[in-house]
Amino acid sequence: MPSATHLEQSTSSQLSPLEIQDDAEDAGQPDSRQLESRRTKLLVLLGSGILQLPIWGFAMSYGVFQEYYVNNWTLDGDRSVTGLIGTTANGVMYLSMPFLFALFTRRWAHRRQLAALVGTAIACVSFFLSSYSTTVGHLVATQGITSALGCALIYSPTTLSLGEWYSTSNRAVAYGIVLSCKNIVGTTCPFLIRGLIDAYGFRTTLRVWTAIVGGTSMLAIFLIPTHPSRLASHETRSRTIPWTFLRHKSIYFYSLAIIFQSSGYGIPQTYLSTYAKDILLLSQTSGTLMLALFNVPGIIASLFFGWLSDTQHIKLSSQTISAIPPLICALAAFLLWGLTTQGNITLLIIFSITFGFFSGGYSATWGGMLKQMERESAERNEAVDPGMLYGVLNGVRGVGYASGGFAGVELLRLGSVAAARRFGYGTEYGGLIVFTGISSLLGGWVVLWRWQPRRIWRLLGRVL
Repeated sequence: MPSATHLEQSTSSQLSPLEIQDDAEDAGQPDSRQLESRRTKLLVLLGSGILQLPIWGFAMSYGVFQEYYVNNWTLDGDRSVTGLIGTTANGVMYLSMPFLFALFTRRWAHRRQLAALVGTAIACVSFFLSSYSTTVGHLVATQGITSALGCALIYSPTTLSLGEWYSTSNRAVAYGIVLSCKNIVGTTCPFLIRGLIDAYGFRTTLRVWTAIVGGTSMLAIFLIPTHPSRLASHETRSRTIPWTFLRHKSIYFYSLAIIFQSSGYGIPQTYLSTYAKDILLLSQTSGTLMLALFNVPGIIASLFFGWLSDTQHIKLSSQTISAIPPLICALAAFLLWGLTTQGNITLLIIFSITFGFFSGGYSATWGGMLKQMERESAERNEAVDPGMLYGVLNGVRGVGYASGGFAGVELLRLGSVAAARRFGYGTEYGGLIVFTGISSLLGGWVVLWRWQPRRIWRLLGRVL
């Protein structure tokens, strides 16, 4: 095991002379420069928090649109295809992120704000055009694909800047705060969308949403400047991204776990509102409330898991922390959602809160994953770019979202689980419930299997 001194030397060897010089200057800079740096970091955090509204507001509230489309179908085409839109939007956003992160990490770092503004324009045009849709294909193209590409173009460069401004300390906490803002958006937007749809219909709602996306995006983008080290990098240093992390096993095990977890995560987000209305016979308002309850706990969970990944007071490995959320989500799906009965709202409320807390906080554990992979690179004296790593993790999450979306449509057609007619398993959503539980279980199992296969087999042996 390398000594702490050796690890320090290894990490330092990855920094360019310019970065070392910047660190030295920062250490001795006057109080005014320190205050300016802190002020900039706070503005970056504020801007990143505001951007969660235009980036994720539609995707996290899509269940409300889905319920409206199913019950007020006026378009040409198969209405069941609308179940793909929400998960496709998430999938497209996440799948495009590795490429966008690679593009804006170094080579086009000086174009980040321009790219985010272009993304805003694409998203606004897409949402506006979707308000004139006449077929389900139009909805999929505008809401599920082009608007998602625009949102990804906003997210990628601004998130890279966030990670760089908080690169030396509290990065996981910063990610956790921003993810909490994302869950605040997921909590409030369903009610906003529901009120607009009930009052004006989905077409006017989409036009109002276009204005919200444009206004909040332009305000927030200018609060997030590119880190000076990246601007200097564009002019003076090699712009080659280090890919040596692809030789490490950790990236593949974490990626596989994220794929499993995210394929199940998008299912309740898309179908919970319609499940509450169709199976539990609740009102539309109650269905929207379920979607909000799904997102509320993530506000606290993101902060908690971000803190847990950064704190030195509780000694838990990154793999243990990242395995906790999907394993508990699996139990919630099997024992709570699966056992709900007609008219019984209590179990569904408990499921929404439990699943929402742990699935909502899962992304905040990625800060710990990044630290571990950075540590492994330092032990091998290899350079690593945390921004690129974060982009890869987001990309594999897109694989999970997309695969979960397609699986969800087919499983909904498949219908109930014959062995459990009385419960949620016995409804048309039975296959979705089982899929959600199994994918979550595998998301936690893969991570534990990577580091402790013998202990797991021993534990299973004792249980069986």
